[in-house]
Amino acid sequence: MTAEREFPQTASAMLSASLEASGAREGALFTYSDRPSLLTSIAAEGFALMPEPAVIPLLPKHVHALTSSREPLILDPGSYDLYLSANGNVAPELFKCIVPLKVGSKLVGLIALGRREGDSLYDPGELEALDLLCHYVALAVHNHSLTQTLAQRVSENLRLMASLHGFYDNALEAFATAIDVKHVNIHGHSLRVGRYASAIGEAMGMDPPEVAALRSAGYLHDIGKVAVDKRLFGKPTSLDAEEFREMADHTIVGHQIVSGVQFPWPRIPEIVRWHHERSDGSGYPDGLLLEDVVMPVRIVGLADTFDAMTSERPYRERLSLGSTLNEIVRLTPQKFDPNAVHALLLQVRRDTVGSNRTPFLQDRMGGDIAAADIDQLAAGLQHKMNHGRLYLT
Repeated sequence: MTAEREFPQTASAMLSASLEASGAREGALFTYSDRPSLLTSIAAEGFALMPEPAVIPLLPKHVHALTSSREPLILDPGSYDLYLSANGNVAPELFKCIVPLKVGSKLVGLIALGRREGDSLYDPGELEALDLLCHYVALAVHNHSLTQTLAQRVSENLRLMASLHGFYDNALEAFATAIDVKHVNIHGHSLRVGRYASAIGEAMGMDPPEVAALRSAGYLHDIGKVAVDKRLFGKPTSLDAEEFREMADHTIVGHQIVSGVQFPWPRIPEIVRWHHERSDGSGYPDGLLLEDVVMPVRIVGLADTFDAMTSERPYRERLSLGSTLNEIVRLTPQKFDPNAVHALLLQVRRDTVGSNRTPFLQDRMGGDIAAADIDQLAAGLQHKMNHGRLYLT
């Protein structure tokens, strides 16, 4: 019963021991569930025709009779209906003796025995030995049922969590689309930032919940722009100081909006506020340095910059992929986290060699950079990090 093996093997071993103890040549081991009240076989031996699984629905009177019994029960034509129902897929008349399996006052299963060798009657001494053995069988069946119930509840909770995450994704995608609707040139920006950020997180080996948090934060990073004057998005020249301040305040407004929302991920408010902070303290709104900014903020900030540089704006054409990556590497680590940049290069390289199951860029930009060029950029970045400690001071 305590051996390291799967429960079906344990059930078969327990049934065989019960048959040996009672001298029976036929038998079945059932578990009991109360919603609905049902006996279900988990092991059977000796019967010529036994469904797999055999099921016997029970009425309240059957459950009461089985629960009230204190010893093995010898069945005869007048007692079948007292303990078992004929509405299942197995005839109760196959069984000559039954032993309710109980833990305390709780019914957990049943051992049902058929004929003995030579159709002899069950001996009281053998039934006593069987009764003693069945106390241990009941505990084993009960423990298995508890494990199954726990596993089922965990599975149900995971399915619920998955459905909730699916709901969040769908809802936040809708928000991301609404955030970007103010200007035609940024349509899809928040959706792409969410996708880029989650892909960078994956390349860095982050866990699925962390990746989901990055995607959601990317969707919402610009939510404060709903309060920015629409005219600023279409201005064909650079913003003046006052206009820039109004645009920059979207980080503070966004932080105020999301701070009152209970998200499944705790970092979203600070990502919304700090996604324009830079490693050297030149960002806004708080002028934080690299060590003051957590990794999710650095990743979303990089994803935001990457999409902005490769997107058309009213005041400039979009940059090529090669130019964008060269510029980002040039500004690392002064502006961007080197580990996040390495992950970005890795995802783009996977696109160039066709190894991404879901393309990182999704054919949004032409392939003007080769895998060898990305390798050279990565090597250059590594050289800077190994030989340029002064970049971090």
